Formats: sequence, C-alpha cells, structure tokens
Amino acid sequence: MSNLRQRMMSKTADLRSAKDIALDPEQTKTAPPRTAPGMAAALAASQQRVAELEKAGSTSELPVAEIVPNPWQPRKVFNEAKLTELAESIREAGLIQPIIVRRAASGYQIVAGERRWRAHKMIGKETIKVVVVSITDEDMAMLALVENVVRDDLSDYEISRSIRETEREFPNRKRLAETLGIHRSELYRYLSFADLPDFVLGDLDLQPRLLGANAAQDVVSALRNNDTRAYEIARGLWAQVVSGELEQTKLAKAIKQAVENDGKSSSVGDRNIEKIFAGKSQAGSITKDRSGLTVKIKAGMLSTEKEEQIRRLIGQLFAADE
Repeated sequence: MSNLRQRMMSKTADLRSAKDIALDPEQTKTAPPRTAPGMAAALAASQQRVAELEKAGSTSELPVAEIVPNPWQPRKVFNEAKLTELAESIREAGLIQPIIVRRAASGYQIVAGERRWRAHKMIGKETIKVVVVSITDEDMAMLALVENVVRDDLSDYEISRSIRETEREFPNRKRLAETLGIHRSELYRYLSFADLPDFVLGDLDLQPRLLGANAAQDVVSALRNNDTRAYEIARGLWAQVVSGELEQTKLAKAIKQAVENDGKSSSVGDRNIEKIFAGKSQAGSITKDRSGLTVKIKAGMLSTEKEEQIRRLIGQLFAADE
C-alpha cells in the first residue's frame, strides 16, 4: 500500500461522501479548483466538485456504447468480484445514482461512475442513466486521480503513471503538487519512475508493486551519470528483485556497490536468472551462479499434484546417474 494512500485515508476517514455535502442553493457559478495544502483538502475539494456537477448537470439516458472511460483514470484493473456484485445489484434494483459524463469530440467521457458503467456492460444493458456536465480537462484529471488514490489501493507506480498523464493539464509542477495536497519533493519522487530504464518499466507494467517511489528515486540517482556498464549491472540486479531474491529497497545500494567494484560484486558475479511464467504472471525463476542452480517457485503457484511431479522429475534425473 502506498504511503500517499495511507496518509490520505487517515486524514479523510471522517469526511462525508459527495451526496452528503450541503451546497449553497444560490450558487450558480462553478468554483475554481481549491489548492489548500494537505491531502484531506484535496479530497474534500474533489467531493465538493462532484456534488456541484451533479446539481448543475442535466439528467438523461444514453447508449452505453457511446460512452468511454475517463482518459485520466489511473485504475486499469477493476476487482471482478466486486464488479459482478454491483452488476447483479443493478440487474435486480436498477441504477440508483446516475453516472456523470461530459461531451467529447465523439460520444461522451466518464467523469465519475466508471464501475457502474462497466457493470452495465457486464449484464448487457444498452442504455444508462447519466448526468451530462461541462468540465475542464484539468478538473477531469484531478477528480480521477484524487478519488482513486483514496478509494483504491493503487501502487506507487500506478499513481506515478496517472500523475504523468495529469501533469499536461497544469501550468507547472508547483500547481500540480498544491492541487494534490502534497509537497513538491514527494511529487518528484513519483515522477522519478519515468527516468527508470525500459527493462524496469516493462516489468512494472505487469507487476506495478515491484518498486515503490522511494526506491525508484534511489535507483534513478544510482544510475545518473553512469555508463552502459552500470545499466548492465542494474539489469542483472533488477532480475533478482523480480525473482524475489533482492529487496527492492536494497537495489540502489547494490547497484552503487557493483559499479564501484566494476561489476565484480558477489551479488552480480556470473549469475544468470531466467524468469518462469504462468501465462502473463511470473511464477518464479531459475538462477544459475557459481554456487549452483536454484529453482524458485512463488507460493501458491503450484498445486500439490504439480509439486509432486517436480519432486519425481528431480528424483528421476539423479537416479539416472547412479
């Protein structure tokens, strides 16, 4: 769980939901984005903005096929079990709260309510209740980021990716940090992911929890102003992180030590690591170095039957040499 999410949740535990926030009946103009310091203020501003949009927009019903997700949505994978539960609820009782959308060049984009829209698609609903609103790209980006950081357990890498996409909508990073309610130094930690080598980013796309923001910034620092050899060393050590043989928090230090020793560190040596996959998920690794050959399978990846097959195979291999 990211430190950013933990702090936001602790500071916003007693905040009311958007539907419970009382609005000024005389208010006719959209308030500008609030930039009060602190993540609690960022969430409160987000909730207030959603409530304002729900009140000011026009309610209608649109074809599900004409609606697309918020392009700044940081969450790429949704909990299937919870989504199925929501879909069944909508099938039985209908949609209680319309989703919020805005007009796009072609069709409509979701401002809030993507899970409800996905649930409609899941049960084959052709139309969905919506509130059509007018909202800027900046507000769209920030609503998606702030709401999801609090409500979903996003990894630091997922937060970083969303911040990168959001950054384009702000005049500078100072304004972005203020709107998020974090210090600029913390913002830069998340942005450091973009400076990681491609071989690291490729693995993070598949397993976003392999590296936290602090460790990412340290790795970037360790590789700064270094040559190709340093990247080769980092590649070998990163394979150890992926396989679970090296803690991510120790990666930067290991890179620095290996570079200083010209790659002769015992943690690098002649080690060769080959990943084992089960579909798209990494199931384990095969490591070969001076000390021998190690096969490591992640917990839960083997059934009792498969484990027994491996044991029999190893026994047969050595029995053949007798």
